[in-house]
Amino acid sequence: QVRLVESGGGLVQPGGSLRLSCAVSGRTFSTYAMGWFRQAPGKEREFVGVISGSGRNTYYADSMKGRFTISRDNAKNTVYLQMNSLKLDDTAVYYCAGGRRWTVRWDEYDYWGQGTQVTVSS
Repeated sequence: QVRLVESGGGLVQPGGSLRLSCAVSGRTFSTYAMGWFRQAPGKEREFVGVISGSGRNTYYADSMKGRFTISRDNAKNTVYLQMNSLKLDDTAVYYCAGGRRWTVRWDEYDYWGQGTQVTVSS
């Protein structure tokens, strides 16, 4: 059984930063690619970025490049999403997901967290 629990969401002003964490249970964490997705009210789930099991490779959606950084600590079974220069339209529920495939498609991930709300507002 693999369980993912996100934390670190909250309210931040435009231009601010937040770091989300996703703690993963299970002994095979390092074999999973870990993705981050987000969903704003009334919008479809959107790919944010993905990191390989080793942590050596990352890939981001164009709108997040240069602002968001994904990292992982396999010793702690945790993946992180560092978000800088936040904008109003970054407001969404952010989800982490784990899967065997390196993919941008949300429907190809096997495990999901419950999500954490990020609100960017002045």
